[in-house]
Amino acid sequence: MTEAAAPGSEPSLYARCAGRPALSLLVLCLFIWFPGAMTLPPLDRDESRFAQASKQMIETGDLIDIRFSTGVRYNKPVGIYWLQSASAKLLGSDRHDQIWTYRIPSLIGGYLAVLLLYWCARAFLKPETALAAAALLASSVLLTAETQIATTDAVLLAATLGAQAVLFRIYLAARDPAREKPGAVLVLLGWFAFAFGVLIKGPVVVGVLGATAFAVSLWDREWRWLKETRPLRGLLVTAFVVLPWAIAIAVQSHGAFYRQSLGHDFGDKLMGGQESHGAPPGYYLALVTLTLWPAILFVLPSIRAAWRDRASPAMRFLMAWAGAAWLMFELVPTKLPHYILPAYPALAILAAAWVFDAARAQPTTADYVLRLIARLQFVLGLAAFAIVAALAPVRFGTGVFWPLIAIAGVGAVFGLWAFVADFRARRVQALVAAIAAAAILIPLLTVGVAPRLEALWVSPRAAALALKDRRPGDPAPIVAGYVEPSLIFLLGTDTHVAVGAGAAAIAARQGGLALIEDRERSAFLAGLGARDSQAFPVDDLRGYDYSHGRKVHIVIYRVASPPSASPSE
Repeated sequence: MTEAAAPGSEPSLYARCAGRPALSLLVLCLFIWFPGAMTLPPLDRDESRFAQASKQMIETGDLIDIRFSTGVRYNKPVGIYWLQSASAKLLGSDRHDQIWTYRIPSLIGGYLAVLLLYWCARAFLKPETALAAAALLASSVLLTAETQIATTDAVLLAATLGAQAVLFRIYLAARDPAREKPGAVLVLLGWFAFAFGVLIKGPVVVGVLGATAFAVSLWDREWRWLKETRPLRGLLVTAFVVLPWAIAIAVQSHGAFYRQSLGHDFGDKLMGGQESHGAPPGYYLALVTLTLWPAILFVLPSIRAAWRDRASPAMRFLMAWAGAAWLMFELVPTKLPHYILPAYPALAILAAAWVFDAARAQPTTADYVLRLIARLQFVLGLAAFAIVAALAPVRFGTGVFWPLIAIAGVGAVFGLWAFVADFRARRVQALVAAIAAAAILIPLLTVGVAPRLEALWVSPRAAALALKDRRPGDPAPIVAGYVEPSLIFLLGTDTHVAVGAGAAAIAARQGGLALIEDRERSAFLAGLGARDSQAFPVDDLRGYDYSHGRKVHIVIYRVASPPSASPSE
């Protein structure tokens, strides 16, 4: 695929943005990501589990062990907890219950990933094209979602791209003697990124880079280029970064961390669908219309063009990267939408290269069919996001809100502009309009629509009522029935979690507030009655538990303190 842009094909504003890529991408990322990260309440379940474990790391001062509530959380390495606890400690209040402070590492990780993608693309593309690739990744729905929540994947993507971009340069230098080989320092920095990825999410970064290197080497039937990765030095760097904590957690947990993280968490994902998240191959293909929107408008045609240009080492590497990573994640039985994220940077680069390709081959019937499918995917995604913006408040919130519908209409207009421009072969215009549509619709959903979905935000509402009803000297609250991690995060680490009868035993002993969901209410009240204790309802709320897909009704009771206990006990 020849890299060049037709004279005058890019708007003057876009050309100026390409001259300052770091600033331009920062503005784009902040505009799309930052509002949601600052305003969305803590989400269930993974985000709140990560945030609560990081919160407990602050509270205990233990930087080795990883705990959630009264148990351990031994499914991921410690890297993300260090980052989140440091961020919350630096930026948060004394209670450490502001969820946005735990999301800062994800925001920074996402931005670093976008910058590293730009640097990766610049290995063979012009600044305008590399900027387009980075912007397509930044505006993608999946990366946007991951930057707005306190989980591992945005930071993991940055680490993966740091290592993959160096591997890409090593490969290109090995295939083109005229290229300068990456220096020793750059190679070791790539290994440091790799090691940091291991500290964030264990073997995932190993799988992505290993699958890419294996696939492109098998394609070329040549493996000697891998010597330039300096594997012995790289393994020493990895050991230096990972081993201190790896040994410390093995000692502190008596090996339990590895039994659970490798034997249970990782092993179960390879052997079957863990936690009801199993799905057959093709799962990610079914979701790509939404998760890779708006770049999906260009992806299928770009893959076809890259295959034509497979003699190019850059195209071979990118196809091996996307294809091997995609196949690896499709074959793993346990599937969640964000797992596929490490394959998307390669697709973003291919899409941008196709948009700016000046040496365009005469389209064939297959090209027309792929373009038709890509446009259909784009329009389906556009319709889905616009419809959700308009109708979600009706289903889960306060009803129709016409300003939201008007803004959704503006985003839809930009999306249709992108569709028409692509149909007329004005690719750069289509790209700019597609990113503009995402920049309107995504913040609309996170800042305009989400706060109005009151039925979904059960934990924040319950925590607010508990705070209102709490009296000085009250013991830690008790929860039963509805025990989502977000509620534990908001109420506090010392919150008692129990079933109905157990909650009654605790309440009868200590008094205070008990938040009881309907499924456990009969057992709770019966248990109190058997202990001659009384509970008085002081508040209640109804909502929708999206983690389980069911309606919930929570009653907040005040249980009389036992006669022998003082209020402070």
